[in-house]
Amino acid sequence: MEQTKRLLMTFKTSDDKKVSLSIDDPREDITEGEIKSAMDLIVSKNIFAPNGGDIVQAVEAKVVVTDTTPYDLEL
Repeated sequence: MEQTKRLLMTFKTSDDKKVSLSIDDPREDITEGEIKSAMDLIVSKNIFAPNGGDIVQAVEAKVVVTDTTPYDLEL
């Protein structure tokens, strides 16, 4: 079984839609403050414009852990 972790950050855009950015393998000791600061920086620098709308607000962040079990289908 393979386990992966991903930091998922969700933002609101100027056209009132939600967009998410993800970071693979975030640090184990990452803090809420560091995540909030990074998200605020993304909003303030305005470097992303998904589908032409600016990112205007941080909405939520979470770490998603996924377990993957591959199966060999050749019997």
